[in-house]
Amino acid sequence: MRRLALLLITACLSVSALAADVIKSERQETFGDVTVHYNTFNSTYLQPDIAKAAELIRSKNQGVINVSVIKDGKPLIGNVTGTVKDLTSQSVALNFRQVSEQGAVYYIAQYPVDQQEIRTFEIKVQTGDKINTINFNQELFPGE
Repeated sequence: MRRLALLLITACLSVSALAADVIKSERQETFGDVTVHYNTFNSTYLQPDIAKAAELIRSKNQGVINVSVIKDGKPLIGNVTGTVKDLTSQSVALNFRQVSEQGAVYYIAQYPVDQQEIRTFEIKVQTGDKINTINFNQELFPGE
């Protein structure tokens, strides 16, 4: 599983994506002393064995979003929920699953990518009694 975490993090950091809005050099938001890192990519970027170990569907029509929550340089357990909307405002719920490994906690979810289009993501991260929201747009492409 450690290999899985390393590969997912590497994939998230190395995947270049075209965004509808300006992509920050690092996909992260800071809320007080909590930093939320996030990224999304097509599931075909994952090696088959890594996708299988993470229980992810590897398909040209499936995207993956990866979220991690950090406080004081350490992983923080939280509750992550969200939606992804297309240009017609049809919304798909993101069903995040927590993955815990030695020294890492992250949340992954999959969503359909049927065609090239700009999608709007809304991610809610609850830590304790605080709920923080991240909104971003990203142009997505079906894989090959």
